[in-house]
Amino acid sequence: MAKYNPMMPSETYDVADLKAIQASNILAGMEDNERMHFDSGEDAAIFFARELDYIKSKSYDKEYPELTAMKHFPITSETDPGAESITYYSYDKVGLAKIIRDYATDLPRADVKGEPTTVPVKGLGDSYGYSVQEMRASRMAGKSLDVRKAESAKYQIDYLFNKIAFIGDSANKLVGVLSTTNDVPTYTLPNGAGGVADWLHKTPDEILADVTGFQKQMVAVTKNVERPDTMLLPPSVYIDISTRRLTDTGKSIKTYLLENNPYIKTIDEAPELEADAIETNPYASLTPGSGQGVALIYKKDPDKFSIENPMPFYQHPAQAKGLEIIIPCEARVAGAILYYPLSLMIVPGISKN
Repeated sequence: MAKYNPMMPSETYDVADLKAIQASNILAGMEDNERMHFDSGEDAAIFFARELDYIKSKSYDKEYPELTAMKHFPITSETDPGAESITYYSYDKVGLAKIIRDYATDLPRADVKGEPTTVPVKGLGDSYGYSVQEMRASRMAGKSLDVRKAESAKYQIDYLFNKIAFIGDSANKLVGVLSTTNDVPTYTLPNGAGGVADWLHKTPDEILADVTGFQKQMVAVTKNVERPDTMLLPPSVYIDISTRRLTDTGKSIKTYLLENNPYIKTIDEAPELEADAIETNPYASLTPGSGQGVALIYKKDPDKFSIENPMPFYQHPAQAKGLEIIIPCEARVAGAILYYPLSLMIVPGISKN
């Protein structure tokens, strides 16, 4: 058997992929074609199995910076992929402590008040594949199979996962962090001196007052238990506060906030929050003047909330279908698990479209 070309990207392969290729009609005629440079059908099968291994590994490594849920939110995979649903409790701390005497028997009870919520676990899926002609062309040209097919399959699943993380899927009873049916509180921005509430038309001092206002509301409602450390903004607002300077300080609004705010230590952007991001922002609209960009403030802590991902993107072994090799892809998601909904706050109207 001819040695595998050391210039090719992978020296490993999935045995299941190899068996699928061997059992198909894909290799018919290849081993007898001198231009293919295969000594046997087994040689050809190993070649393409190694190609698929490379394709799969490359697609796992691909990141999509425009999909921000995995970057900004806690992601957990605590649930078994075989689970059909998850029941979790949303908690509210109750009770108090008091000074006691020796041998006291009337100790006050500190407890948590939990409301059970059951959410389904749903599968996300797509596939990609290569025809016999694409395999022939790859071998004869000395080039790898097009990895963009696998990257596209991963992107589509990641895109849907990202959308569910932000807005959920009401038809499948999945909740997102911005879903209007969850228990995350909202904050109403007051109008500034110009008669409008959005930050692009407010003065730096008015913006600082808003940040103080919604933090004070969260702290007051939770009796100083919840303190946000992260603020996500629409990119249009993020750019504005990153470049607009405070009078007499020489510092941008963002820099001043990060240096002086007692709680918020991270300010970042998420295009999913823009006023026209209708797929991820329930307050958005494509109608001019109707959409509202939102700010999201929260404690970035998986004990407070997380996006449950029981099975991250997974590529099944190859399957032969006619003159194609198909690779089915799958993931499982349960949406946002909000253990402490009051650790988040949604601020609609931070921008307008």
